[in-house]
Amino acid sequence: MTDIAAPDRSAVHTSEAASRRLNKRYAAERRFKAYGIAAVLAALGMLAFLLVTIAAKGYTAFIQTEAVLEIEFDPQVIDPSGARDPAALAGANYQSLISRSLYALFPDVTDRRGRTELRRMVSAGAQYELRDLVLQNPDLIGTRQEVSVLLRSDIDQLNKGHVNRAVPEGRRKVSDRQIEWFDALVASDRIRAPFNARLFSNADSRDPELAGLLGAITGSFYTLIVCLALSFPIGVAAAIYLEEFAPKNRFTDLIEVNINNLAAIPSIIFGLLGLAVFIQIFGLPRSAPLVGGMVLSLMTLPTIIIAARAALKAVPPSIREAALGMGASKVQTVVHHVLPLAMPGILTGTIIGMAQALGETAPLLMIGMNAFIVSAPEGLTSPATALPVQVYIWADSPERGFVERTSAAILVLLTFLVFMNGAAVWLRKRFERRW
Repeated sequence: MTDIAAPDRSAVHTSEAASRRLNKRYAAERRFKAYGIAAVLAALGMLAFLLVTIAAKGYTAFIQTEAVLEIEFDPQVIDPSGARDPAALAGANYQSLISRSLYALFPDVTDRRGRTELRRMVSAGAQYELRDLVLQNPDLIGTRQEVSVLLRSDIDQLNKGHVNRAVPEGRRKVSDRQIEWFDALVASDRIRAPFNARLFSNADSRDPELAGLLGAITGSFYTLIVCLALSFPIGVAAAIYLEEFAPKNRFTDLIEVNINNLAAIPSIIFGLLGLAVFIQIFGLPRSAPLVGGMVLSLMTLPTIIIAARAALKAVPPSIREAALGMGASKVQTVVHHVLPLAMPGILTGTIIGMAQALGETAPLLMIGMNAFIVSAPEGLTSPATALPVQVYIWADSPERGFVERTSAAILVLLTFLVFMNGAAVWLRKRFERRW
C-alpha cells in the first residue's frame, strides 16, 4: 500500500492569507485598546476641565479684602455713662467711628454724595465686628487702634481684578471716585487680603462679603446624622433578613424587585413623598434637618440594603457550616460570624449612600430647605439649609461676589465627598478578609 502524506498544517498557518488575518486581529486589538485609553483620557480631561474651571472661579472666595483704619474708640459714642453696661456697648453707633476714620483719611471729601460713596466702600457688617471687639475687650474704649475693617463685595471684586476699569462708570457698580480712593488706600499700604474665615464662621447673608457656609455645613451635618441613624440599622436588618432568614418565594422575590426599583427612582419623588407624608400628614416642621434626614434615609435605604446583601453573600458558606456544625444557632451564626466578616462591605456601601445623600438637592428643595437662613441651626427641628441647596441659592444670584462663593461651596462639597469616598476605600482595605 502507498502511504498517504498528511497535510502540512504549518504551511496553512503560515500562509499569506493567514498572516493577513492574524495582522487584522492584532490591529483590531490595538485599535480597541487605543479606544479604551482615549475614552479614559477624555473622561479625565473633562473632569480636570471641570475642576480647574470651578477652582479658578472659586479660589478667590477664600480670601477677603479688608482696609486697615485708625479707629478712635470714643467713650462719648460707645459708653457715655462709663458704666460698661453690655447692653449700652452693644447699642452704640460704631458706624460713626468708621466714618470718622474714613473722613480723616480723605479730608478733601466734603460733599454729601462723596461721603456717602466713601462710607459705602465699607461693608455694613464692619460695625458689628467693631461691636464684637469692644464687647470682648472693653478696655479698647478710649484708645486709638489700627483695625482691619471689611470692605464691600464690589470693592473686594475690584481688588481681585474682576472689575474692568475701562468700562464706563455707568456700567459698573464701582464709581470712579471709589476706584481713586481704593488706589490711595493701596498706595498707603492699608489694603489687606487675609484668609476669609467668615466663609466658615458665618451663615448666609444678603451681602456677599458676609455670606458663609456655617449654616449649610451644620444643616448638612444634622441631616446626615438623622439619615444615618434611620437608614443604617433598618437597611442592615432588612438585608440580614432577606439574605439569611427569608424564605425564597414570590413574596420575597417581589420585595427584591421593588428594592432594586427604588434604587433607580428619581430623588425628587422621595421629596414629594416627604412633603406629603412627613409635613402635611404628620405636621413636622418644614425646612428642618429632621425631615430632611428622614427623606434622605428613604432614598438611601435601597443602596444600603443592596450593598449589605452583596457583602453578606460574599461570606463563604463554609463559615456558616462550621458555626452550625459547632452547635451555634442560626442567629448566633449570623451575628457572631457572618455579620463581622461582612461589615467592611456594609460600611463601604453605607458611606457611599451617605455621600450620595450629602450631594442631593431636589428632595430638600421639596421640603423647603431652600429658605434664607441667617444663623446656624441649633437642633434637628430648627430651620436649616444644606450644602448643595446653598450652592443652588447662591448660583441664582447675579452678583459677582456670590458667583465665586458658589464655586467655593462646590469645592467644599467636593472635598467632603472625596473624604467620604476615601473613607469607604480605607475601611474596605482595612477590614477586608480574603479566603
